Amino acid sequence: MRVRFGRRSGQEKDSTEMKNSDEDQNLYPPLLPSKVDLRQVTIIPHSEWERIRDSLDSLTRKAACLRAERKAKKDMHLRSQEMVKHWTNTYAGMKEQKLEAKKKRDEELEAERQVLDIEEEIYKQGERKKAIEYAKQCKFYQTERVKNFHSGFLLSRVMKERDAQIEYQKNKIKPETKWDEQLKLSIEKAFQEEQEKAEKRRRDRVALAHDHLKQIKEHEEEEERRRKCEEKDAKEIKRQNLLYEIEIRKKLEKKKEEMHESRRLFFEHLNDKHIIKAVEQQQQDDDDEKIRKFIKAKKRLTQMGREKEAETHRLMEERRERINNFLSDLMKEKLDNEDLIIARDIAEAEAEWEKREQEKDEKTKAELKAITEYRVAVMKSKEEEERQRKIEEKEQLRAILKADQIYNEHEKMKKRKADQERRDLQDAHIQQMVKNKLKTKEAKQAELEYWKLSDALMAEKEKEFQNYAREVIEHESESRNKQIYPMVKAVEQRPGGGHGPVFVERGGIRPSYQTYDSTGVQLPFYNSQGSKYNDFSKSKKRLGFTW
Repeated sequence: MRVRFGRRSGQEKDSTEMKNSDEDQNLYPPLLPSKVDLRQVTIIPHSEWERIRDSLDSLTRKAACLRAERKAKKDMHLRSQEMVKHWTNTYAGMKEQKLEAKKKRDEELEAERQVLDIEEEIYKQGERKKAIEYAKQCKFYQTERVKNFHSGFLLSRVMKERDAQIEYQKNKIKPETKWDEQLKLSIEKAFQEEQEKAEKRRRDRVALAHDHLKQIKEHEEEEERRRKCEEKDAKEIKRQNLLYEIEIRKKLEKKKEEMHESRRLFFEHLNDKHIIKAVEQQQQDDDDEKIRKFIKAKKRLTQMGREKEAETHRLMEERRERINNFLSDLMKEKLDNEDLIIARDIAEAEAEWEKREQEKDEKTKAELKAITEYRVAVMKSKEEEERQRKIEEKEQLRAILKADQIYNEHEKMKKRKADQERRDLQDAHIQQMVKNKLKTKEAKQAELEYWKLSDALMAEKEKEFQNYAREVIEHESESRNKQIYPMVKAVEQRPGGGHGPVFVERGGIRPSYQTYDSTGVQLPFYNSQGSKYNDFSKSKKRLGFTW
């Protein structure tokens, strides 16, 4: 074995060396794979190996270097940002401080605004409460019972004033002169003030009238401008409508023309179809006529051929008879050569007659064959037409059956749909009935709840009214007003404002009742001593009873 590239050539080592080498191989594993021929292995210097590896991995190492540089720059940038993040003498730091200061000022302003909003909300809530209390008070004063009580209160005050005037009339003395003069001056001063107020009101009315006239003029000008704009818009709309109508009319005319053209083409197509059918029918009739004429001619030719054949046969018989007579005469004249001559003539005559007969038979067979072929072709065409007609009739029948089936399915579908709609409607009616029953029940329950709440509210209102009336009556009685009977009478009246009996089930209201006749007037509140109607049925009808 020889070793190349740096190893000198020589003999193999002995077995001891081989054993040492085996031990070394066991201690140090081989760098080369097993079963490798060392003669095919090339050993190169380390520098050369580094150069080859560098040339192969140059792009990878450059990319790794670029990535490392980029990562180093990014890390440095992040460290720089982290370092200068809390600096206050940079633009970013100053901007951050300004933003923080602005945020702090906004928070303080927002806190102040929230305090003001809370105060404003408290104030508005108080105002709303005052408005609600005032509205409740006004509503309380607008009720019928309070109005009646106030009427009684006013009547008591009037009665008190009347008593005071009566007392004054009793104790009246003559007026003094000074009091008359003072009264006259007061009247003159009041009259002058009234004139000044009237003059001021007149001036105000004149100014207001001028303002109204000015506004009316401005409104008229505005109305004129608006009317002109509307007229202009109306003209434009009218013109657009006219153009639209013209365009629609053109489209309709074009559509009508297209319809007329389609109808004309359809009728032309029908006429052409009828003409073609008539021509085909005429051609068929001509062909049938030709066939009939041909058959008649063939029959006539056959008859003529038979007659001619009979005439030829007769002529041949006559000729044969003449030949026989002639031969008999020749036989009489020439005894030696007559047999030969007669035999030859007879053979020639028979050969010629057979030839003519054969030609005639061939011609007749050819004519019969042509007639048969024509008849067969005509029959085949007839059969083909009949078969095509039957196929068309079958297809038409199939189309009619299919149309009938589709129509029946459509009718069944419509019937199923109608049944389903009827069932749905029935279910909807049932559901509606259930809903109506439930709604009626809920309405009754709601009405009961409403009357309960109404009774509670009416009781509360009655209690409030009684308290208010008691306070007013006590105050009036303490103020030496002895005419408190109208107020007491108003308090004793029940709510409702009517003259009928008290309706205890509805909070003690006193409703009004009307007559059941055409007048519909309210029933009197006094108790009659007797009825002027002797007929009890008329009385029931008048009072509205139905039993």
